[in-house]
Amino acid sequence: MDPLQEWTELVAPTLGVDPGLVAATQDDVLDMVRDVAHGVVRPAAPLTAYVVGLAAGRAGGRGEDVAAAVRAALTQVDELLSARGPATG
Repeated sequence: MDPLQEWTELVAPTLGVDPGLVAATQDDVLDMVRDVAHGVVRPAAPLTAYVVGLAAGRAGGRGEDVAAAVRAALTQVDELLSARGPATG
């Protein structure tokens, strides 16, 4: 098992989250973190991931509803990045 999967399967249930839900959105979240780190500044990446999680949690629901809320938040972040243009610093 790779370290990322191993960590996810450890941390997700510890925090009361279904590892399958994490797996369903993992690639999209990692892509967003990379884009924010390179398009804004590195510290914005984990902070943005945290805000996406808060937004999804606020949306409520379980399973596919939360995955849809994560994807909706990621779409909004992508739109912000596109509107912002290339990193300047």
